[in-house]
Amino acid sequence: MEFRLTGLTIAAIGGGLIPAAASAQTIDLTVSLPQLSVAEYHRPYVAVWIEKEGAAPRTLSVWYDVNKRNNAGTRWLRDVRMWWRATGRAGTYPADGISSATRAPGTHKLSFTAGRGGMPALTPGSYTLVIEAARESGGREVVRLPFAWNGSKAVSASAKGQSELGAVTLNAHR
Repeated sequence: MEFRLTGLTIAAIGGGLIPAAASAQTIDLTVSLPQLSVAEYHRPYVAVWIEKEGAAPRTLSVWYDVNKRNNAGTRWLRDVRMWWRATGRAGTYPADGISSATRAPGTHKLSFTAGRGGMPALTPGSYTLVIEAARESGGREVVRLPFAWNGSKAVSASAKGQSELGAVTLNAHR
């Protein structure tokens, strides 16, 4: 799955205002949801968030059943336990630019750009991008992608889940 948030952001650089789109910090993410051979399959609820030591975790994306009447899909968000404890319970859902519907098995691409949705500006340091999936009548899994951001050099990280998540790849760049 890959999130790409685009648009024109204005940044103050050197005392003047310039469009930051050309130098925007972006995280491109690819997440695979495996096809599971089970008697009762439900699409997983998925949360994606970013952590940096000394800073509050920031939710980048949450997939859940957004079409349930009276916003009843939010009732099950607490089953995405690590995310719920880290940052989810403090939010209001649906959240503009963050909430979306659950996804079918396959590869999904997302792109996040600093200053859009929940994506913070990345200052140099060590980060962890976390993806958690939880499925009704199924399992729960967390994949963590640590990466170091120096402010200019592109970085990549990848991992593979064991059951609920497949291959996950991150590319962070300006």
